[in-house]
Amino acid sequence: MGSIEEERLLLEEGNIENKSSGLYTGDGSVDISGKPVLKQNTGNWRACPFILGTECCERLAYYGIATNLVSYLTHKLHEGNVSAARNVTTWQGTCYLTPLIGAVLADAYWGRYWTIAAFSTIYFIGMCTLTLSASIPALKPAECVGALCPSATPAQYAVFFFGLYLIALGTGGIKPCVSSFGADQFDDTDSNERVKKGSFFNWFYFSINIGALISSSLIVWIQDNAGWGLGFGIPALFMGFAIASFFSGTSLYRFQRPGGSPITRMCQVLVASCRKWNLEVPNDSTLLYETQDKASAIEGSRKIEHSDELRCLDKAAVVSDAEIKSGDFSNPWILCTVTQVEELKILIRMFPIWATGIVFSAVYAQMSTLFVEQGMVMDTSIGSFTIPPASLSSFDVISVIFWVPIYDKIIVPIARKFTGKERGFSELQRMGIGLFLSVLCMSAAAVVEINRLRLARELELVDQNVSVPISIFWQIPQYFLLGAAEVCTFIGQLEFFYDQSPDAMRSLCSALSLLTTALGNYLSSFILTVVTYFTTAGGKTGWIPDNLNKGHLDYFFWLLAGLSIFNMLLYVVCAKKYKQKKAG
Repeated sequence: MGSIEEERLLLEEGNIENKSSGLYTGDGSVDISGKPVLKQNTGNWRACPFILGTECCERLAYYGIATNLVSYLTHKLHEGNVSAARNVTTWQGTCYLTPLIGAVLADAYWGRYWTIAAFSTIYFIGMCTLTLSASIPALKPAECVGALCPSATPAQYAVFFFGLYLIALGTGGIKPCVSSFGADQFDDTDSNERVKKGSFFNWFYFSINIGALISSSLIVWIQDNAGWGLGFGIPALFMGFAIASFFSGTSLYRFQRPGGSPITRMCQVLVASCRKWNLEVPNDSTLLYETQDKASAIEGSRKIEHSDELRCLDKAAVVSDAEIKSGDFSNPWILCTVTQVEELKILIRMFPIWATGIVFSAVYAQMSTLFVEQGMVMDTSIGSFTIPPASLSSFDVISVIFWVPIYDKIIVPIARKFTGKERGFSELQRMGIGLFLSVLCMSAAAVVEINRLRLARELELVDQNVSVPISIFWQIPQYFLLGAAEVCTFIGQLEFFYDQSPDAMRSLCSALSLLTTALGNYLSSFILTVVTYFTTAGGKTGWIPDNLNKGHLDYFFWLLAGLSIFNMLLYVVCAKKYKQKKAG
């Protein structure tokens, strides 16, 4: 115990010297051996190429599966449109739910580096399993003979979905940690590095979309034309490259120590506040319990200033007469520090902002499901060349790749002159702009479908399950608007949940940000199920039949546009009431 305490005191003293000398980081960063790190030798942009390369390759692998998955389910596993869309959104939702597992392990026990390393291995095994399921004849369903399409056997389904959900588990340890680990490379106590960190999130998302662009164009084409075994095998290879890239930068990385279970700390605050329910909270917040050391009692965390909201939770930090007499302040289930209480308050304050991201994610989910199915019944040919409908998602990616540098290099400097903010717009303003653009996106999709159905009626194609001669390129505006919305909302979320989260909960808060995507996918599946149930009642065709020429997909898009408008108005109210975190 003595050596650990000495190490902690030395680190605190080092942090004080760091701030004055500027040689070392001032945010408690250490190297892989646990020693304080020199700024000039580690972190900053010099470490980021390895992290951005990891993310680019991992996202290429992920989108190499996700982008065209609905086509594999309908054409190879012979599922219907609704069943395939539901399976895709459920799997994608799971991919954004499992980050909660990785986040808790990273924040509490392993740290972000080792969590990424362990879950990358699981991810790679899943990719290889999926590749085998599409390559070995015994694991593949039989091809259709005319209109007869035999169903996949239970064993074939089992192998395919086992690989698919191993990927979902693997991505759970990577997604909440990589963006936070990248942001950890910039010292929060250094104003210059803090500005660079804001830029990092933009280029982090840029690297995601470089991988996605290759997947939605080249990989999708390979899957549709050269076979699914090769089409799944290439993403598996790039996942191997991602692992190699990540380990290559180890000597340059800055590491944050895991601070113990954030869930346990939150439970301690709730239990302690309930046990002291009858005690009065003093008006003077300095009378509440906090450690006298410069550092927080939570490993890897700085102190957080007291806030006047949710005063009922402050009871957990009230020092009782019995504790004063005994001098024992060591049981966190009875007495918590102000910083520990403020951690829970911050999460509660962020909840309304977090919740409004769910509807946006439901809109985003349409890109890999109903947008693709809409494209399947449009004209996909350019001369003799046929465009895979899923490849149109590349225009969403192109939109992101276009807007990220424009936003970072042009919009931010201009906005900074008017707002005086380091990053041009606040994270909340940026997310609000994205929510507005999502309304325009769904409206554009509905207008395209209205015109497609009109042409189907004019050409008497309603009763035929065939493509309508309207170019698939009419989908470009909806993909382009969705890309612009992503740049604002998803990158804004990355910044918001990293900056506003307590130091020792950053992986968890990143996972909560990703959880909105999971719940958005589940919401999309739920809406699909409900809409199908009510619109097919009494033997009706419904809005989304297998023959979309008979349906009204436009009604579904208008429904999501209406939900997005309501969600945006709710967001504006919540954003105005939100109070920023203050570090102690």
